[in-house]
Amino acid sequence: MAGVLAGLKVLDLSWGVAGPMTTMQMADHGAEVTKIEPPGGDPFRNQLGYKVWQRGKRSAILDLKDAADKDAFLALVKTADVLVESYTPGVTERLGIDYASCKAINPRLVYCSITGYGRGTPLEQRPAYDALVAARTGLHWEQRGCPEGALNRMAGRPDPYEDFDVPAEWRQGAEREGPLFPASYWPSLGAFYSASVGINAALRARETTGRGQWVETSLLQGAMQGGGWVWMRAENIDFPGFDSWILNSKSPKGHYEASDGKWIHNWVPNPRFIIQASENEELNANPDLKAKDDPDRFGTGPEEIFVLCEYQPQLMERVKKFPADQWVDAAARAQMTMQAVRSTEESLADPLFLKDGCVAEVNDPELGPLRQLGLTYKMSANPTQVGAAPVSPGANTDEVKAEAEAAKSAPAPQAGTGQMKKPLEGIKVLDLGLAIAGPFGCQLLSDLGAEVIKINGLYDMFWHRVHIAYMSNRGKKSLTLNLKDPRSMKVFLDLVKDADVVHHNMRYDAAERLKIDYESLKQINPKLIYCHTRGFETGERSTLPGNDQTGACLTGVQYEDGGMYRGGKPLWSLTSMGDTGNGFLSAIAVIQALYHRDRTGEGQFVDTSIVNAGLLNTSYAVARPDGTGFERPHIDGQQFGYSATHRLYETAEGWICVVCASDAHRSALLSVVGVDDQPDDDALAAQLSDKFKQKSAADWFEALDSAGVPVEVEADDFGTTLHDQDWIKQRGWSVSYDHPHVGKLDQIGLNVDLSETPGAPGERPLLVGEHTKEILSGMGYSEEEINTMEEQFAVGFEGMPRMPPGFGG
Repeated sequence: MAGVLAGLKVLDLSWGVAGPMTTMQMADHGAEVTKIEPPGGDPFRNQLGYKVWQRGKRSAILDLKDAADKDAFLALVKTADVLVESYTPGVTERLGIDYASCKAINPRLVYCSITGYGRGTPLEQRPAYDALVAARTGLHWEQRGCPEGALNRMAGRPDPYEDFDVPAEWRQGAEREGPLFPASYWPSLGAFYSASVGINAALRARETTGRGQWVETSLLQGAMQGGGWVWMRAENIDFPGFDSWILNSKSPKGHYEASDGKWIHNWVPNPRFIIQASENEELNANPDLKAKDDPDRFGTGPEEIFVLCEYQPQLMERVKKFPADQWVDAAARAQMTMQAVRSTEESLADPLFLKDGCVAEVNDPELGPLRQLGLTYKMSANPTQVGAAPVSPGANTDEVKAEAEAAKSAPAPQAGTGQMKKPLEGIKVLDLGLAIAGPFGCQLLSDLGAEVIKINGLYDMFWHRVHIAYMSNRGKKSLTLNLKDPRSMKVFLDLVKDADVVHHNMRYDAAERLKIDYESLKQINPKLIYCHTRGFETGERSTLPGNDQTGACLTGVQYEDGGMYRGGKPLWSLTSMGDTGNGFLSAIAVIQALYHRDRTGEGQFVDTSIVNAGLLNTSYAVARPDGTGFERPHIDGQQFGYSATHRLYETAEGWICVVCASDAHRSALLSVVGVDDQPDDDALAAQLSDKFKQKSAADWFEALDSAGVPVEVEADDFGTTLHDQDWIKQRGWSVSYDHPHVGKLDQIGLNVDLSETPGAPGERPLLVGEHTKEILSGMGYSEEEINTMEEQFAVGFEGMPRMPPGFGG
């Protein structure tokens, strides 16, 4: 059961969320991870999530301010492959364990730094707690969006339907104005995904160069990944089909309360199914239900919000007729994207998750058998299993110190002389992905230097014109093929012969029917890496249509982000990392498979799913096998935060966020505000709320920040200005393109920085079919052959498609 990273030694100097998750995933896939803890142990060990994030690791207590312990640590560096740290910039230099010092000892070391806002930035010394990074970047404001929609706001345009409003209860989230505090650690999650991509890319590059490098990411870059589609700015948002109602805070998002008080989410809402299936006293799940006037689903145009709101009362009434489990069962039989919103503990008790392995049961010495996040992706050539329960602080100190002593006499590692510009240069990827989850993973591969050919269908331009598609399809060439035509299939199979990766998220039975499944394609190319991503776990749900929303329902993300444990209602966050988290996981798996192939010559099948990403996003929770949980923080139903000293507050002008991570922080907060401490948290929050309304957010920030209280003003303009910040643009964290349809296009850029083999975002988002002639010509097809295939609908060129005979009836 040795994983793909077997034999690698990792030193974990991180704490919090992002770093521990990064090293947990490495341990899950075979690396020997040693957690280096300060005297007294990691101060964040009281988090329930540490029962998951610290599994499979050793623990050694070393005081890096002590000369002997520091020498022992540097001796460990000599034989390590990866080091992960999360110190504030400047601290490692003072300790003498910075990248330059470690590189001098071991030039093969991959050194990963996860900071709050990046090294050398204007914000590098700001406190790096998730809620504060989300506050400063405006991520709390993005949870349900704005009334004018993200594209209008980013373009500086007013609400086109300013006079139109909807009842507060139709909107997502708490029925109040202002920013919303989600349970998900979006900045840290984005940083975790980014660090994992960067470390594995650096390990793969080391196979060629023989040298390690400095991998850097930040919670800021993680937040920017969460805001990737709400912070995209286009000059001409009126291009036909580009704008949509999806990012508008006034638009209902397909949540409906059932007769048993549980909630379901139908995305995109399907009026025909809901209305016709509920016409009588029993649900009719016939997938052939027809209605004369009701649409199958709502269109994407911004004006569709009026149609959506016209149907909303009727859909709410119809769903209310039946319990949630009946709706989910009917939707499954009718192949509709609908799931019930459930808690994380309920998801961990799901037998289908346990059978798949995306949930695992680990015997914890303190809490007994625990259900928790399982494997986040699988690799056919490198099967593995999750690590054992976390050990106590310092459990392995003696053996680790003995290893350090032995390492002192080991020969010094030597740097290699190989050359490589980008970690995935020379890699060819065939992307057959749909929507976001599959294509986003391939965009990450492109950013790291892979050549990605997007295999589009003849009518994909109807999807690719929507702004959502733009955020996952840059850096690719588009080849439009009708794979049901033998000539197009031959083109595809010829490309497979010298491809390195085939990547898709279509349902696997569809790939089998087309004979482009792994078993078929590996007969053509035995060294092929084949990546399949799904909506659900393997098993009986795998044939259902899935998406970000259904995954967030099943794994507890919507339940937790909406504060439902304390009376809230579901929230599908507009910074969600279900689709994109799936994309990240697929990219990590592909890079590791390339690393394995570089060493063995062996290709393989790798797979992951949206529910895997959702379980990662809620991995701060564990449960007993019967689904009962343990005491842990929950945000309140009004989505202010976790407690009186870890939440949002409205002030006389604006909002602020405070995070008291220590008793000293709490004392300073209460002293500055002028409130006496008390055990009743709700009463304390009420007193603080009254006090905060007496001054502006700016005034409170100055007073609290000066007193050492972790605090930030809830910014509502970060996203609208980030593409104009020189320090962001110079790092490649924002990129700009001239696009033939929407003019100047600004997007979120690099999520991770590599010192020796940096990535670089490729060309602007594709136009469907724009490279068809170029690619076919390069394969030896004549102009006459290409034109004939286009005329006969075997391939497609750029532009709106001609309709084949008989299309549409």
